[in-house]
Amino acid sequence: MWRDAPAGAVRIPASREREPTMSSPRAAKPSSSLHDALLFAAGAAVSTVLLLTLANPFAPQLPDARHEGADHTALHAAGSPASGGGRTFYDDPAVSYTVDRPITGWDAKRAGWARAHPELSAAGGGVERVLMVSGSQPGPCGSPGGDHTLLRLLKNKADYCRLHGVQLLYNTALLRASMDRYWAKIPAIRAAMVAHPEAEWVWWVDSDAVLTDMDFRLPLRRYRGHNLVVHGWPSLVYGARSWTSLNAGVFLIRNCQWSLDFMDAWAAMGPDSPEYQRWGAVLKSAFQDKVFDESDDQSALVYMLLQSGSPWRDKVFLESGYYFEGYWMEIVGRLGNITERYEAMERRPGSAALRRRHAVAEHVAHAEARNAALAGAGLAESGVNGWRRPFVTHFTGCQPCSGQRNEHYTGASCDEGMRRALNFADDQVLRAYGFRHADSLSDDVQPLPFDYPAAADSQ
Repeated sequence: MWRDAPAGAVRIPASREREPTMSSPRAAKPSSSLHDALLFAAGAAVSTVLLLTLANPFAPQLPDARHEGADHTALHAAGSPASGGGRTFYDDPAVSYTVDRPITGWDAKRAGWARAHPELSAAGGGVERVLMVSGSQPGPCGSPGGDHTLLRLLKNKADYCRLHGVQLLYNTALLRASMDRYWAKIPAIRAAMVAHPEAEWVWWVDSDAVLTDMDFRLPLRRYRGHNLVVHGWPSLVYGARSWTSLNAGVFLIRNCQWSLDFMDAWAAMGPDSPEYQRWGAVLKSAFQDKVFDESDDQSALVYMLLQSGSPWRDKVFLESGYYFEGYWMEIVGRLGNITERYEAMERRPGSAALRRRHAVAEHVAHAEARNAALAGAGLAESGVNGWRRPFVTHFTGCQPCSGQRNEHYTGASCDEGMRRALNFADDQVLRAYGFRHADSLSDDVQPLPFDYPAAADSQ
């Protein structure tokens, strides 16, 4: 979202990819901590973080119990279905969608809204509701074909959300002019939380990220007790202290007071802060592998976790068990082989149910059956050593809209890689309609024969 890099922006070597926009660093192999450390932190000396001499902007904003007790009682006294829903926090003029107006007592406000609107807040089957938020810049793309690429990237997200019952908010408005590029996500997420109290999780996905496994569902039970989930590695965050130790381009954040306070503290290191220039210098000094001195969202996030006595660390889950966000350079060249292995799994004796045609409405059940068969076919392992479909393939550094890609990537590698990933994902969608792409780079499609892929004993 709003991904164009400023003119003259410092370009990061491909080995430590993180463009100075809203995109994120490359994802390393999740299957080996040692490999990840070598891949992401080689050459980076452990720096001394200059925190003890600085003011601490990270203390959470605690709710004002007296104020919350007063407005909660007034707003929810009439809150019941019988009274037409009653008054909720939306009737309180002090509650704002903007980042410059802190909200207190948010957990109680959400609970009161849910009581007033049980028909809207019920999760159904105990499943926590997820809202995906993504977006792009308000104006047309500068790169030829960029708008078409963004359209395909949007379609990919819409396909996944439709198949899995996830709401999608795709935003093309800059909600706070001063917070652009990589900081633009915070005002969008903040507004989404207030506008969607029924959503337990907000799932931020950068515009240049492709969902490449339409069968995979977020393992939300895994994150009980946590409020923020990012793709990262504890050994790199707390050991190597690398600014590429996690990825801020794809993350889950719980819709709760903790998250609102966290985003306030995060934004305090952004362009709205009078200390913005100083924070840029601080972050560059704190991370020896950071080569530009601008305060960006990802460095700020790592920095917040590194502080002694950080009030945030215990609620952050660093996910490295699967491709919650995967670096495209280590993925796109393997997609063809992954397709072949999945087809081989479906050809195995006793796998006729995986080949069976089904309605789109049956997708979740069919996906569960396919996922259950992965281990027996040797496809359960994710990452560069495994052959499970990558959940998210992130084209950080390619900048399809502006065209100002990282100088270490060629236009052909980015463009071809995105086409391969998008067609790979689209084939999984088209299959339920009886089609697939003619090949991995083709826009043409062809009908699928019955019993596709043909069983081994029928070939």
